[in-house]
Amino acid sequence: MKRFKIVVEKHPDTYVAYPLGLKGVVVGQGDTYEAALADVRSAIQFHIETFGPETLEIDPPFGDFSFS
Repeated sequence: MKRFKIVVEKHPDTYVAYPLGLKGVVVGQGDTYEAALADVRSAIQFHIETFGPETLEIDPPFGDFSFS
């Protein structure tokens, strides 16, 4: 299975986790860091099984930006 970087954010009453490099919206949440991580792992697996491997981004999710 492909490896993903997962961002886990602590909010006042919950943790929210989401992967980078996956097309679509995939989010997990839980009362603890570990619960949010387990939930997003399950959501990633479900997302790929449901929508197929084309949901995997080939290009990195970053771009070149310039500001003036």
